[in-house]
Amino acid sequence: MDFSMIISMIFAFVMLIMAFVLDKGHVAALLEPTAAMIVIGGTIGVVGMSFPIAVLKNVPKVIGIAFRKHKEDRQEIIEVFYKIANLARTNGLLSLETELQSNDYDPFIKDGLQLVMDGTDPEIIKKILETKLDNMEYRHSKGIAVFEAAGGYAPTLGIIGTVMGLVHVLGNLSGGDTGALAGSIAVAFIATLYGIGTANLMWLPIANKLKELDTDELVTKNMMMDGILMIQEGGNPALIVERLKGYLDDEKKGEEIREQ
Repeated sequence: MDFSMIISMIFAFVMLIMAFVLDKGHVAALLEPTAAMIVIGGTIGVVGMSFPIAVLKNVPKVIGIAFRKHKEDRQEIIEVFYKIANLARTNGLLSLETELQSNDYDPFIKDGLQLVMDGTDPEIIKKILETKLDNMEYRHSKGIAVFEAAGGYAPTLGIIGTVMGLVHVLGNLSGGDTGALAGSIAVAFIATLYGIGTANLMWLPIANKLKELDTDELVTKNMMMDGILMIQEGGNPALIVERLKGYLDDEKKGEEIREQ
């Protein structure tokens, strides 16, 4: 699990609640089931209307991805390509068959190197791998769009809930109990709080996290594609390492790649 994201989300909620309590507010005043039904239930409903079931059924999996720590170690990937390049240069490309079968390499690397061993033209390999990347981005964009849509709908549904509450308040003005009316108005505005709160503390942060993961994976896969194509060209292992070092984060660029 990516505990930094979980802790950050909890921290954000706790800070808001603490600020409310320090201003002499009561936590119980923030709990309004009907407002939650309007905002959260309404958001789920309109999102369900906005996307096909094929996209919606993957939402639990996408949420799991957002909260799971799974960043690939690019330096480790460079070491893998250094090892593979040495094997290919020493024993030929066909010697990679055993290496790929006996190690748990990324499927993208395995697929690319299999095309290399099959003698596929470099331009065709590049197009095939780029198509895989395009499809990956398309899948990711669907998951991101669901949470961006939720982040857009939630505040509007919060306003709808507030308007509904105010309509109820105005309909009871003849009662003359100003204290009760003030309480009803406060309850009405809880819906707006829920709408803005869920959008900015849940839906949009998850969407942004998924965007970051998508960008990181795309860079990593492009790095793998460069390594695959350089191996096909018969590149020097040391030169392959230097080329792929350009994909490392700044703080890792100076580190030496361990020789296998």
